[in-house]
Parts: sequence; structure tokens; C-alpha cells
Amino acid sequence: MAEDTAGHERFFDTDCDQELHPDRGPREAAAAPRGRGLSTAALGASFLGLGMCIAVVGPTFEDLALNVHRNISSISYIFAGRSGGYLGGSLLGGVLVERLNPHLLLGLSMLLTSLGTFAIPLCSQAPLLTVFMACIGVSMGVLDTGGNVLALSTWGEEAGPYMQALHFSFAVGALVSPVIVQLLFKTSSNCTSAENLTLQTNSTELSHSWSLRRSMWAYVFIGVFVFITALFFFGMFFCAARSRVRSHAVEEKPKVAKYHIAIVALLFFFYFAYVGAEVAYGSFIFTYSKDFAGLDKVESAGVNTLFWGCFAGGRGLAVVLAIWMYPGTLITLSLVSCCTSSLLLSLFPLHRAVLWANTALYGVSMAAVFPSGMAWAEQYTPVSGHTAAVLVVGAALGEMVLPVLLGFLMGHISGKPLLMYQALACAMFCSILFPCAHRLAVVSGSRTQGHTKSELCRALLQPETEEFEDLEMDTGLSSPQGSDRKE
Repeated sequence: MAEDTAGHERFFDTDCDQELHPDRGPREAAAAPRGRGLSTAALGASFLGLGMCIAVVGPTFEDLALNVHRNISSISYIFAGRSGGYLGGSLLGGVLVERLNPHLLLGLSMLLTSLGTFAIPLCSQAPLLTVFMACIGVSMGVLDTGGNVLALSTWGEEAGPYMQALHFSFAVGALVSPVIVQLLFKTSSNCTSAENLTLQTNSTELSHSWSLRRSMWAYVFIGVFVFITALFFFGMFFCAARSRVRSHAVEEKPKVAKYHIAIVALLFFFYFAYVGAEVAYGSFIFTYSKDFAGLDKVESAGVNTLFWGCFAGGRGLAVVLAIWMYPGTLITLSLVSCCTSSLLLSLFPLHRAVLWANTALYGVSMAAVFPSGMAWAEQYTPVSGHTAAVLVVGAALGEMVLPVLLGFLMGHISGKPLLMYQALACAMFCSILFPCAHRLAVVSGSRTQGHTKSELCRALLQPETEEFEDLEMDTGLSSPQGSDRKE
């Protein structure tokens, strides 16, 4: 297979619409329109599978413990193994996406994820289960980093709605996975009752064995879906390889913002706080509602479901909003809503109506931030594999650290709404970081041209100054629909 003069060749770069991204070299140019649609559909399916893979462990955790002849508390370290693998995979994905064709990389990642998912029900030893969980974590980390980079390189400044759609697919997968397990458990219960009518002896043992096997079929179902998605990526890779036209142009480096490192560092801490607060709230809202707010178990479960349901619905709504709103505007509105809801929850921690209403608002407000942040950054500085890896690692660290910190504090401090205090602190912290990052990005200049300075002022409520006139640059909060939008 021939290589180009730059040392390696991106097979999907054939027939690229280079005019869409004049500041990018052939290596990062988007695919042809038809290839764009196929890539986006495959990415949506991959993030759907990613959500299912992550969420399926919770409702099947007890059966996994029984499968390896352990109790629940003694195998909780499998989550640490998966989280560690996810961190490593995020870093590895940032390196590999710069060197391999992204369709090939994501196809391999999905293939490894499917194989690991198939293997989990067969594990009868706890160490082996942990190894497979870590391997799945690595492949999912590669998928998360590579998928975001591919979406941004495919759509460029128009990536807003498509990034929202990808992460909406992830939320749908996380909601669908427990439903699949529940359906299998129901089928299991019906079949077990029929068996017990004819086999009275050893009924308890047969019932448990059948239920265990049925719940493990959820992994098989998800593994098949992920495997089919991997085949789509491989198909796009080989089709592009056959139709490619050799390019002899020297690869041109994309324009990097003047304060690229500072912007990425601020976004690292931004994602650390945002994702950590999201996971902590979703993990502890049930316990908080039951033990602190005085709700019963059914009501507490309802509050927990409300948060995640509104979170998923908010990501679906963000797909539409991203068509008409700038990424910076969407982030600003989300942060204002997060601060408002968390402040009310902190001021009225025992008020049930406040808890229900603001939990819903908080879930909707958190939904659009992650994909909007990626799309916003792409407008000012190229989100390469290394950059995306840094952001994903920041999110993963926040997911690991902040819930653990909150759990530790809740075990030592009683009588205080610590969950709401943490949510408010993280919302305010992010509300400080984002304007700082935006200011640095504006001073650095935008990667695209043709938008007015007032778009920045409208998004961040900043006064218009002569400095912006002198820069004569795009503010980066442009509508994804085009640069000819009128004020």
C-alpha cells in the first residue's frame, strides 16, 4: 500500500471538499458529503453502543458477582479497573487517531469492545473479569477520544448539532441498556414459573441458574450490536481505500490559537468539574433524597430517574438548539441554569417541590455542556487527538475523584446538603473558567472569518470594545447554518 509524501495517508481523504475548511490540510479535511452522512450515522451507533456498555454493568452487577462466586463488595474493584482502562484508552486514542485512519481505529476499538462484552458472561474468576473490564475500558476510551475527533474533523465549524446528536445517542444507550436487562429478567421469571410447575425439586437452584443465564444475555445482545457497528467502520475504511486518489501535497498544519495550551488547560479543569458534578449528582441523589430530604425509596428512585431522564431529554433538545444557537451561547445558558438550580437546591434542601423541580432543571442544564465545549473549542483552535485526549482525561478524572470525595465527606459530615453544595461550587467554578477561556480564545483569533464582533457580546454579555474592531476576526460563536446570518 503506497504512502504519500507526508509519511502516511488518511484513506478517507479522497474527494474531500477542501473549500469547506481552507485552514486544514488534507489530513484533517472532512469527507465528501455522502461519506459525512455515513460517518455520522456510524458514530451515532458507536456512541449508542458505548452508552449501553457502560450502563449494563449496574443492573447486572449482582449476577456478575454470583458468576465469579463472590459477593458484591468484594468485586467492586472492577469499576476501578474499567475506569483505569478508560483513562489509558483516552490517552492512547489521542495518539493513535493522529497516526491511523480514524475509521480503522474506531472499527478496531468497537471490535475489541464487542469481544470483551461477549467474554464477560463467560468469566468465572474475579481477576479475569477485572482484566476484561479494563480491556473494555481501554477500547471505550479510544472510541470516546477518536469519535469526538472524527466528528469535529468531519463537520468542522458546523459540528455543533452533530456533536450533540452523538452524545444524545450515548444517553439513549445508557437508558436502553437497563430496559434490556429488565426485559430479560421478566422473561426469566415467566420461564422459571413454568418450569416450577413441572419440576418441584431443586426449584430454587434451577430458578437462580436460569435467571443468571438470562441476565447475561444482555451482554451478548449488546456485543452483537457493537460488532455490527464495527463492521460498518471497517466497510467505510476499505471502500475509501479502494477509491482513494493519491495525494502528493505536503500536509499543511492547521492554525493553532496563540494561547492554545492555556485554553486547553482551562477546558481540562472545566470538564473535570462539570463531569465530576454530573456523575456525583446522579450517583448520590437517591441517597440524598432518602436520607436527607426524607423521601421514601420509591420517591427517591423517582428523583433519580427524573434526573437522568431530563439529562437524556436535554441532550435531545440540544440537537435542535445547536442548529440555531452558537456553542458559546448554549454553554452560557447552561451554566446560568446550573447555577440557578443548584443555588435553589442549596438554599431549600428540605423542600420537596424545590428538589423535584430543580433536579429536572439541573439535569436539562447539564446535558449540552460536554459536546458544546468540544464544538466551541474547534472554532478557535484545532481539537486534535492530543487535545481531545486531554479533555476526555479531565472528564474521566472528575468522574473518578469528585464522587469519591463527596462520599467521603458525607460519611464524616452529617446534617448538611453536601451534594447540593458540591453542585453549586462546580457550577460556579465552571462559570468562572469558561469566560476566561473565551477571552483567551478571542484574543488569539478565530479559525474562520466572516462573523461580527457583536456575536461575542451577545453570547457572553461583554461590552463591545475597539480591541475587537482592530482584531477583525470571527468570534467563533457563529451559527452552524452559515456565515451570512444577519443581526
